[in-house]
Amino acid sequence: MLTFQDIFQSHYLENITAVPLFDMVAALVLAFGVGLFIFFVYKKTYIGVMYSSGLGVTLIALTMITTLVILAVTSNVVLSLGMALSIVRFRAAIKEPLEIAYLFWSISAGIVIAAGLLSLAVLGSLLIGVILLIFVNRKPHTRPYILVVQCDAKAEEQLNAY
Repeated sequence: MLTFQDIFQSHYLENITAVPLFDMVAALVLAFGVGLFIFFVYKKTYIGVMYSSGLGVTLIALTMITTLVILAVTSNVVLSLGMALSIVRFRAAIKEPLEIAYLFWSISAGIVIAAGLLSLAVLGSLLIGVILLIFVNRKPHTRPYILVVQCDAKAEEQLNAY
């Protein structure tokens, strides 16, 4: 049975497997591409009042950062223990509920890419993107309108008669 004392002995601390340079670069380039796709889907489907370009760039960075962290975690037992015990907390206010889906999509894509499941990351992101493009901007058949009428008191009495 493996104990904490075994983990912190030098034999585990020295057992760091390096990620090959080509694999690291390929993972980060793919993470950038998938993050860019997530950014474009977010930009195309945004329906809020004020578009935040900062969140779009954050989606790209979050995909790449998650990939980098997971690559580091998979190479060392001590790092993975530290990351498993750490707490990630978002302090920024989420304005739209759909933004949470985009943030989770970016994090998930980074994890999947770093795990080496490249086809799952690409095909899954394409499927999610197409579904969001179809359903987010879908307009209902009936569109309610508000009519604002500016008139004097006499005209208002005539309108109230109806």
